[in-house]
Amino acid sequence: MAGLIERVAEVAVSVRDGGLGADLRADAVRRILDVVGNCLGAAGEPVAEAARAVAREWGTGGPATVIADDRPLPAAGAAFVNGVLAHALDFDDTHLPSVLHPSASVVPAALAAAEQYGATGPALLDAVVMGLEVCVRLGMAGYDEKLGNSVFFERGQHATSICGAVGASVAVAMLAGLDAPGIASAAGIAASMGAGLLEANRTGGTVKRIHCGWASHSAVSAAALARHGVTGPPTVLEGRFGFFQAWCGDQADPEYVTRELGERWETPGVFFKPYPCNHFTQAGIDAALELRGRGLDPAEVVEAELRAPAPVLRTIAEPREVKIAPPTGYNAAFSGPYTVAAALLGGGGLGVGFADFTDEAAHDPRRRELAAKVRCVADDALGRIYPYQFPAQLWVRTRDGREWQCRVEQNRGGPDRPLSDAEHAVKFEMTAGRTVAAETIPRLREAVTALATNGTVADLTRLLRVRS
Repeated sequence: MAGLIERVAEVAVSVRDGGLGADLRADAVRRILDVVGNCLGAAGEPVAEAARAVAREWGTGGPATVIADDRPLPAAGAAFVNGVLAHALDFDDTHLPSVLHPSASVVPAALAAAEQYGATGPALLDAVVMGLEVCVRLGMAGYDEKLGNSVFFERGQHATSICGAVGASVAVAMLAGLDAPGIASAAGIAASMGAGLLEANRTGGTVKRIHCGWASHSAVSAAALARHGVTGPPTVLEGRFGFFQAWCGDQADPEYVTRELGERWETPGVFFKPYPCNHFTQAGIDAALELRGRGLDPAEVVEAELRAPAPVLRTIAEPREVKIAPPTGYNAAFSGPYTVAAALLGGGGLGVGFADFTDEAAHDPRRRELAAKVRCVADDALGRIYPYQFPAQLWVRTRDGREWQCRVEQNRGGPDRPLSDAEHAVKFEMTAGRTVAAETIPRLREAVTALATNGTVADLTRLLRVRS
């Protein structure tokens, strides 16, 4: 039986054989640079050490680079560690309205495969674009227009890792040189491997930081199994017991995956994050920064109201006792009240930075006192914009009786409010600078940019093999 995955594989082969245009490759360069920076920024996190330790237990030596480590690993192990690093800070890009983070799964898997199979820079970029496209389209097929939300998200499923495993497997299979049936089988195998639950966003736990690593590991493993003759079901996506029926029931549109595939590209519209925290919090941060810029003194705040689409409140507002007094810096990154307080009090980076999400910062009495003054309320008008944007409105009353208000309907970092080249540079310096020397940062940027021309993957990975 012919299935949708066959068409995906045919387009993947066409992309590999014919190459992509300069604009799409330039977008892939930005995605890789963003992921590399995030990985370097996360290298010292406890979850990173856990991932490295587990991967070394699986096996040592191999062709693939572990970012911020001078000890290479087999490709699947390196993809796992780098995928964990890519998502660990919640600073990775986001596609709307599918509400998933495509690059954190696809780029680490593709980078490991490029080293394993000796791929060129342009081949890596093309594979990344195709992998991202498949990932995003899988997520969009699970978006319910009537519901106004991702079915994956409504069910508490982490579409990032579920769809990321399949999209990344296509990228890896392309770099491995598999033919169309082999690429289809790699995706069909990976569809049995992707998983992830979102409960940690609500009540704590660090397992979500592992999700993209496991998706990347699954992608490399699935492509290897396909290369050795294991096959996937031809109707893996649309079948009665296939991907969409399993995850979304009857609420999915499987044909979205192949509709204008190879002609219309979703990936250039994926949003970059300006702040290292959950994307649902970012418009509230922008509103707080705007009010601070107008002269609002956080010490004078009596009460505040953060209005947002109802679906996001489950992540950033509930349970309230956790959100106004987050137990850890990681929990703070998923709190609307806390992130508003951090922005009003003044953060680093592009307005709010890593220093705002340490455990010490999360327990700072000033931040907690201010966060407790912020109530979160559902807003129907903002809900009609969601999830094509994650908007917010912030209202504040100060001791003198004045009322301050700011409404943010479009997120920074997306097509309507793109980050400038200077802002991308600031973000990369902020993330990479946590691990590498200042003089290495421009060399890293040049090595990633050169992938589109005469640079090699080895030129980049050589700079990344530095013990944190």
